[in-house]
Amino acid sequence: MRIKYNAPVVLTFTFISIAVMALSHFTNGIYTRAFFVVGGQMNFSDPLDYFRMISNIFGHANWAHLIGNFSLILLIGPLLEEKYGSWSLGQMIFATAIFTSILNIALLDTGAYGASGIVFMMILLGSLSNFKDGEIPLTFLLIAVLYVGEEVVNSLKPDNVSQFAHILGGFCGACFGFFLKSEK
Repeated sequence: MRIKYNAPVVLTFTFISIAVMALSHFTNGIYTRAFFVVGGQMNFSDPLDYFRMISNIFGHANWAHLIGNFSLILLIGPLLEEKYGSWSLGQMIFATAIFTSILNIALLDTGAYGASGIVFMMILLGSLSNFKDGEIPLTFLLIAVLYVGEEVVNSLKPDNVSQFAHILGGFCGACFGFFLKSEK
């Protein structure tokens, strides 16, 4: 038996995030704050701010944050990558990162980082895996109510978690699920 790199997008995403967290650990978080946090204010003349609009999904506050996100990404992601293909899933991750970053910059004055928006995109996309025209899967409705509903309620509490990114990620996953067709 041999080990297979079975989900290249998901695994590459995971390994990059682990490398970023390791570097951040050794620099006391300075590395993450410098390269992997998209802030509430955008400096349009700074190319690094454009990079952060995508790179923020690789940065995490701590190991528990990273493990929490990638436990779900590694569970759901390979199934989605098999269903939609590596290229399409990569585009969905990229689009979700850009969408959540733009809205975070436009509407909030807080920094954002982590793959939570991607997790929620995958959760809602996965719940639509057997979507057919003219039907809405009950599992999708329940997941939307449970996961997104909880984030709406949690957004009313003061904490350092960006429920905004979670909700937007879920919205992206629902849109992808309804409008994209499987490659398989």
